[in-house]
Amino acid sequence: MYNVRNVHPVKNGKTEDRTLKRKIRELIMATPLEKWVEEQAKLTKPDRIYWCDGSEEEARRLIEIGMKEEKIGTTPIFQELNHKNWPEAYYHKSHPTDVARTEHLTFVCHPDKETAGPNNNWMHPDEAKKLMTKLSDGCMKGKTMYVLPYMMGHADSPYAKACVQLTDVSYVAVSMRIMTRMSKQIINKIGSSDNFVKGLHSVGDFDPNKRYIMHFPDEHFVWSIGSGYGGNALLGKKCFSLRIASWSGLKEGWLAEHMVILGVQDPKGRTTYITAAMPSACGKTNLAMLESALPGYKIWTLGDDIAWMNVGPDGRLYAINPEAGFFGVAPGTSMKTNPNMMKTLKAGKFYPAIFTNTAVNPDTNEPWWEGLDGETPKNLIDWQGEKWNKEKGTKAAHPNSRFTVSIYNCPTLSKEVDNPKGVPISAILLGGRRSRLIPLVTEAFNWQHGVFMGARTGSETTAAATHKEGVLRRDPMAMLPFCGYNMGDYFKHWMNVGKRMTNPPKIYSVNWFRTDDQGKFIWPGFGDNIRVLKWIIDRAHGDASAKETPIGFVPEAKDLDMTGLNIPADKMNKLLSVDKNEWSDELADIEKFLGQFGTHTPQEMWDEYQNLAKKIK
Repeated sequence: MYNVRNVHPVKNGKTEDRTLKRKIRELIMATPLEKWVEEQAKLTKPDRIYWCDGSEEEARRLIEIGMKEEKIGTTPIFQELNHKNWPEAYYHKSHPTDVARTEHLTFVCHPDKETAGPNNNWMHPDEAKKLMTKLSDGCMKGKTMYVLPYMMGHADSPYAKACVQLTDVSYVAVSMRIMTRMSKQIINKIGSSDNFVKGLHSVGDFDPNKRYIMHFPDEHFVWSIGSGYGGNALLGKKCFSLRIASWSGLKEGWLAEHMVILGVQDPKGRTTYITAAMPSACGKTNLAMLESALPGYKIWTLGDDIAWMNVGPDGRLYAINPEAGFFGVAPGTSMKTNPNMMKTLKAGKFYPAIFTNTAVNPDTNEPWWEGLDGETPKNLIDWQGEKWNKEKGTKAAHPNSRFTVSIYNCPTLSKEVDNPKGVPISAILLGGRRSRLIPLVTEAFNWQHGVFMGARTGSETTAAATHKEGVLRRDPMAMLPFCGYNMGDYFKHWMNVGKRMTNPPKIYSVNWFRTDDQGKFIWPGFGDNIRVLKWIIDRAHGDASAKETPIGFVPEAKDLDMTGLNIPADKMNKLLSVDKNEWSDELADIEKFLGQFGTHTPQEMWDEYQNLAKKIK
């Protein structure tokens, strides 16, 4: 029988037998948390149990264990990098079969399939637990079970959630310290309550055929085995903060969204807060850390991935970032594309920063990836640990290689990042990658129309992603892989939240990726996106004009501040145009997409669809 609070690794890696504490603990009734940990220990059978406290001292000790004791195959969990050029940075190489989210093995386990919807893989909770129990039996033998108590959101926030994850690998323990607010105080906060989010994770034997991520929304429980990669293993991220939290939001009246949160300070000193939902490869992180091309404007970063939004007592929508770090894609990140992220990675304010599956330059012991500033090093070791041969045409860094770094390293961090109440949202942006059809920016007529605008949002795939270019993939609010229930009900929930607000944010569609007749992007993007944000902010404050189109309000070229930017008039007109003929072709696909959710698609969506069809025709 495990005594779950008395087994602790110490600096020399041995276990400390705290006999007195054990005897005292045995006299006291175990809390629901302690009982749950013991139950999982009986199943997984670790050699040791260690309750993490989230301290830097502990993190340094776990890094050391990961360098000297724990391995994936023959590779140590961590490798120290060049701390002169990359302060507090370490390298992690995952199992070669374990490099990305495994959406096809990710299940949402409601009691009935209808609740999960066609947007989720479904398995009955009883069947899922039977399968996972079999796979998890003894999966931690010879290992340490790390108990990770953490908060999603600031501990003082009424919107924050207390969580505990169990894992058997130091990489996850250290990464969760970066990405969440981990502290032993969370145990006291939970106390004798059973109201906490549970996560059980083990890398198992990395067998892809035994790799599953199961979500039990009604139990606030995530169970993952077979993967040590990012969102499959850091269960506070997409698993809880979106899939489980979206279900909690449905039941409790709030929104858990795949959105950045940023503040835009204008020359008057006024800061306007915006959230933005954008699928992968649409510039979400770059937007969160944007460097303005217009003088007098400053971007303040609050989060680059997830927003929890609640209706405040004043009838406005408030957003908090439940995370405390960035888990970003390395390739393409540079001083040119995102200088503030590069500064974040090298700040060294919070221990540690982790690079996963990038290449390594052995001559300097530095991480490297495609798109990084400077010349390509000659003797690169690729993400698989082999000497890289450029002639073979392979990437040195895995295309999904990542960095994990604290938000507190960010030079543009907003002073409001830990505000327990969150920040009031004036505008919601919904982005996608479309080469035609969708204007640079469009304002919805009202909240209901904005939800419809989000429901029909999609992106064209790239050749690198699917081997086919221009294939449209609908991704409402960038939530299709992350909504923990039927997406038709999700649209209805957005409608209901809107009805509770007296001063709702304006909703906008944005598209940085419209192309000219030669297939070249018309809009430069990056820092020039401030010109679009300026118009949106001015609209929010009643200071800018627009023209009405069948799909919403669109600026004319004269409405955008183009100081220092020269785009020919014909290209600007194309960038902002609405072609009725093209939209006629779009209608059929929108109808097909909404129709898959059957009776769950709210009537309001069909009303907006009919309104659009009438205006187009």
